[in-house]
Amino acid sequence: MKLFNTTKGPAIEQEGYCYLIDEAWEDLVNDDNLYEKLHRLALKLPPADKAILQQLLPTISPRQELWACGVTYLRSKIGRQEESKDAGGADFYAKVYEAERPEVFFKATHHRIVGHEGKVRIRQDSTWDVPEPELTLVVSSSGKIIGYTIGNDMSSRSIEGENPLYLPQAKTYDACAALGPCVYVVRDPLPADTQIQLTITRGGNTVFTGAITIDQMKRSVEELVSFVYKECSFPYGCLIMTGTGIVPGHNFTLLSGDVISITIDAIGTLVNTVQ
Repeated sequence: MKLFNTTKGPAIEQEGYCYLIDEAWEDLVNDDNLYEKLHRLALKLPPADKAILQQLLPTISPRQELWACGVTYLRSKIGRQEESKDAGGADFYAKVYEAERPEVFFKATHHRIVGHEGKVRIRQDSTWDVPEPELTLVVSSSGKIIGYTIGNDMSSRSIEGENPLYLPQAKTYDACAALGPCVYVVRDPLPADTQIQLTITRGGNTVFTGAITIDQMKRSVEELVSFVYKECSFPYGCLIMTGTGIVPGHNFTLLSGDVISITIDAIGTLVNTVQ
């Protein structure tokens, strides 16, 4: 089933029906038994107007953090090596791809994240910018994966490529990420052949498209969660982006007005426009 963060409150969508929940989003997304709870609620709540699903907020609470993992797909490793080769940083990405310890980093707090149909930004001091479509884990304070959403990790390739130590500036700024449109809550892990698809349009024309399945990820989602949680506590849970396997070539950069659509099987489609 799908859980939406709407302007009217949390809402469940199941089997074509919508149910409005009288409970704080923050509490729902930190419940280890979320699947069972939503199933019980859907059985007893009266149907609501599905129009509320048109007014969506980001799938994160104000007291949660968004973290991210890098170089988890081979294409990401190659892309990072390409962008940093002139700065002498290419070997770092090859090493982290093979290392026992993954790359994990803090991405954003709630106020720097937009939701479905929100406007993402590219840095004004950057010349090469791309979206990174990512399966994003919704994780409770205990470290349990309780759902999945779609993430857009906006990235400045020119800044990170200049020097890998500039990663925080390349990744973290206002409207640097988008999350949504919902949290897909399911009892079992996602199938290995779950596909992520990215489409970018400009003036109504498609200027980039790509797709990959999550079985191309080098590390398991449980491994990524374990490293994020190793020495950090998250009293309200957190969200973790799992990396991208779709990287536009060196001749592509985002422009203002571009429309970014990220679709993940079973979850839906996250759409954002570049401001």
